[in-house]
Amino acid sequence: MSEYHIAVVNSSSFGQWFPTHMERLRKIGPVKHFRFDNHVDGKTLAKALHGYNIIISSVTPFFTKEFFEEKDELLIISRHGIGFNNIDLEAAEEHGTMVTIVPPLVERDAVAENAVTNLLTLIRQTLPAQEKVKDDAWASRASFMGHNLTGKTFGVIGCGNIGSRVAEIFKYGFNGRVLACDPKLNLEWAKKHGIEQVELEQLLAEADIISMNASLNDTSYHILNEEAFDKLAKPVYITNTARGALIDEEALLVAIDQGKVLGLATDVMTEEPAFSSHPYIGHEKILVTPHTSAYTFECLEGMGDKCVTDVETVVAGGQPQNQVKAKDVVK
Repeated sequence: MSEYHIAVVNSSSFGQWFPTHMERLRKIGPVKHFRFDNHVDGKTLAKALHGYNIIISSVTPFFTKEFFEEKDELLIISRHGIGFNNIDLEAAEEHGTMVTIVPPLVERDAVAENAVTNLLTLIRQTLPAQEKVKDDAWASRASFMGHNLTGKTFGVIGCGNIGSRVAEIFKYGFNGRVLACDPKLNLEWAKKHGIEQVELEQLLAEADIISMNASLNDTSYHILNEEAFDKLAKPVYITNTARGALIDEEALLVAIDQGKVLGLATDVMTEEPAFSSHPYIGHEKILVTPHTSAYTFECLEGMGDKCVTDVETVVAGGQPQNQVKAKDVVK
């Protein structure tokens, strides 16, 4: 193939901070940014991207079976991230499209650190306290009571690449007891760090803090639902930097009203972007950030470099690293 056209789809950060990534792509072919509605249908998406044989993609939109059936030649979708649940991998394979992701280690520290950052911001009431200072209400500081994290029992749901780093921060940063719920837990790593492997019911019964770090699939969708919240033995705080749909949003709001959940810090929503009409937004016990856990200079540089390298490798006739296939999907 002598001509390449590159589409950067729904990524607000790719190329913004590191112009060399765009410069490298332009040496291959023209580059255009696109912004689509999250739920754009496959036929419309394929028509809009007609003629583009290379795509750098964000977490949305969804590249469905219909998209691949309608799309003209497409060599590669390079995900600007580590997730791939928005791509029908089986359909991609059938139509000869490679799908690659960023190596998990690129995002590990940034996302794990933000899980704890948002958690602390929520528990210590950092943002409302700051607003009082702006309002010259320094004297109201005694109303901003929080909780220590030191010595608490932490539950980590999904203890893989990022979850394991969150667990380490809880263990060594806060001298905590850490419970990990993950059927694929690295037992050697867990033993080394004193992490306890438990079933979900035990985690719900014993944790003071819960961190959501699981991949989204058929077994983890709404893993925190009404039934799960009913099993909590004591009020908990929750931090989520994985996927919004791990938590049943309506059930979470009820659990907060009932005092079962003390607060939620979330960087992800079931529907993104989320708007001010969403009941999470403005709730005094919920902190929402706009899916920015990977937004550090170190992380975004590594992510962008990987995407560009994937494209360069494919154009040169090679096989890029970190390809994902249908067999990688957990049902």
